[in-house]
Amino acid sequence: MSKVKVTKVKSTIDRNERTKRTMLALGLNKIGDSNELENTASVAGMVAKVAHLLKIENI
Repeated sequence: MSKVKVTKVKSTIDRNERTKRTMLALGLNKIGDSNELENTASVAGMVAKVAHLLKIENI
């Protein structure tokens, strides 16, 4: 499978709890944190929900 590198570029302050938990599930805590993940259907869905807070790169 392909991989996706996601980097947190915006804060989750003033976001709903579901968005905050999605970011934690992706392994992103602080601004600037990056994580390489397998591009599965569940990961793609989570990334799509919080794409406005992320920088996304295909690897």
